[in-house]
Amino acid sequence: MFTCKNLFDNENIKIISQMGNIKVLEHQMDLSVLPGNAIDAYYSAKMNIRKRQVVIELNDNSYTLSSGSMQWTCGNIQMTSGIKGVGDFLGKALSAKVSKESAIKPEYKGTGLIMLEPTFKHILLENIADWDGLVLEDGLFLACDSTVKQTITARSNLSSAALGGEGLFNLCLQGNGVAVLESPVPREELIVFDLKDDELKIDGNMAIAWSKSLKFTVEKSSKSLVTSAVSGEGFVNVYRGTGKVLMAPTR
Repeated sequence: MFTCKNLFDNENIKIISQMGNIKVLEHQMDLSVLPGNAIDAYYSAKMNIRKRQVVIELNDNSYTLSSGSMQWTCGNIQMTSGIKGVGDFLGKALSAKVSKESAIKPEYKGTGLIMLEPTFKHILLENIADWDGLVLEDGLFLACDSTVKQTITARSNLSSAALGGEGLFNLCLQGNGVAVLESPVPREELIVFDLKDDELKIDGNMAIAWSKSLKFTVEKSSKSLVTSAVSGEGFVNVYRGTGKVLMAPTR
């Protein structure tokens, strides 16, 4: 049994979003500043540059975290490596190599609270059941229910992806549960495309997440090399089919 004071009842900490047993906390101001950087801290808060943290309440369940993201735990919580044998380790090591994600994602199980490290990035909570497989851009994964299955998905045409300077593989989340993602922009700025047998072309890696059901390729902006050269656009990311795409207007 434990109590936790001056966290949820702290006037400087605001719960800005919640899904299930996950809360996103936002520090309204940095109160531990020195005179030399007080002005920067003040205007940072005014411009929505604030520290955010995720707190997860475990009730005899488990969560998988990105390596190094845990700040503290309280309660009867055990941490395991999340590795289930040598074969599982080799598979995850290979997946980490191609997707740029950490091979070891620790799993926390039990009853109590888990607090994640503070970040200035924006936090998104996604219900994986709402997606037909959620594919993520590199570096977005922060945590998820351990019931969520993590796999690796490849671009449909690897040669053009290499020519376009983009990664070849991405982390894909499937199943039931909540995923915690770090976004470069707040949810209010994300543009949501809902495609139905259509296509979306984006210059650069502005899409941060998309449905696994979409065919994802990297292609020349035009079939004509001359037109591509004149337009100044070389390769674009193309999403075809039926599904959703979350796109950040700026990166």
